[in-house]
Amino acid sequence: MKSLALILAGGRGTRLDILSKHRAKPSVPFAGKFRLIDFALSNCVNSGIFNVGVITQYLPLSLNKHIGIGKPWDLDRKMGGATVLQPFTGKPEAGGWYTGTAHAVYKNISYIRRHNPDQVIILSGDHVYEMDYSKMIDYHRQKDAKLTIAAQPVDYEEASRFGILDHDDNMQITDFVEKPENPPSNLASMGIYVFNTEELLEALEKHCDEENSDFGHHVIPPIIDKGEAFAYEFDDYWKDVGTLEAYWKTNLELTRAIPELNLYDEDWKLFTRSEEKPPVKFGNSGDAARSLVSNGSIINGHVENSVISPGVYIEEGAIVRDSIIFNDTVIRSNTIVDRSIIDKEVEIGHNCKIGTGDDLTPNQEKPELMSNGLNVIAKRATIPDNTTIGRNCRIFSYVKEENFKDDFIPSGSTITSESGMQVLEGDEEKVKDLNI
Repeated sequence: MKSLALILAGGRGTRLDILSKHRAKPSVPFAGKFRLIDFALSNCVNSGIFNVGVITQYLPLSLNKHIGIGKPWDLDRKMGGATVLQPFTGKPEAGGWYTGTAHAVYKNISYIRRHNPDQVIILSGDHVYEMDYSKMIDYHRQKDAKLTIAAQPVDYEEASRFGILDHDDNMQITDFVEKPENPPSNLASMGIYVFNTEELLEALEKHCDEENSDFGHHVIPPIIDKGEAFAYEFDDYWKDVGTLEAYWKTNLELTRAIPELNLYDEDWKLFTRSEEKPPVKFGNSGDAARSLVSNGSIINGHVENSVISPGVYIEEGAIVRDSIIFNDTVIRSNTIVDRSIIDKEVEIGHNCKIGTGDDLTPNQEKPELMSNGLNVIAKRATIPDNTTIGRNCRIFSYVKEENFKDDFIPSGSTITSESGMQVLEGDEEKVKDLNI
């Protein structure tokens, strides 16, 4: 029997705020050299699934470039391999933008039929985990199920972010509620579904001929009502890094001596499109403790409990702690970066303090996203010399020195630039979000 994987990778990831203003959420960097979508792609090939469709929509350029023809994952094949599935127009019934998870798959029914698989496994492109899908597919067959949903217990305070399900002693699903305000249990859907192909196509054609259809509300409940859906409880590492705090914590957990997620397992490799850069170099005064430091970085300062991406340059006297630094960022001498996420190609000047003090005033514009003391500096921003930034601050892309009217930025502030905002608004006008 053969299986086809469909990775839903069109989500914007609004709770990652300015980190996802210029890229789809599955394209967000992770653990220095990887991207979030690398987990789903690597799990597929490690599970023996080599027919993979990647459904994209929101700002797909960096994601398309990253995937290419699928070579890093051994998915550049004449038969099967990786296929990027963009929104399309054509015949009037073909529609345009994807407007829901099930709607996105429905618009690609012809792709499914062309491969004619026995099962279709639906995956999210933005979760962090290592999973052998073949075991779940075998379980699905043993149960003679029409639908199998991977599930894992989560903290009750997080349960409202997920689809919550219940099951009987035989693991047959008896109830499923999508993102309930008052969760009846804490067993959460992982967003991983195995369908018998005919059942999936029948459900899509019956329930998704209109827009705004998704799996949780339109496709899954009828199959559960027929008693043909089962739960597959996954008891290994799995994280949904859908918020800034979850993303930051999950990255920094990898700096532990023995983290829960093993990126060094030779039997289950995490593949990616690596940048060709020279080895890491430490200068006379450079050192790093409890950190991940990626290729091409030059460390002349001190790095502690942080994740450093490729090509980062940290000058002498600079200190980086409890932070995530994206590719090709420069941190000048005698600057302190604390509890921050710094995007690509940012330049932080000399003698700055990024993340200082104990004032945890929530961000004035996004208090629901930033209240735990994290700062986020977006892509290609420039922070002038001698600048001090408190906590819970947002610095938008393309901010320049002239956008800083003072050298002290109090906690809870947001700094934008007219040019940066024009770029962001232009992006948002040209695309619609696929909430996956």
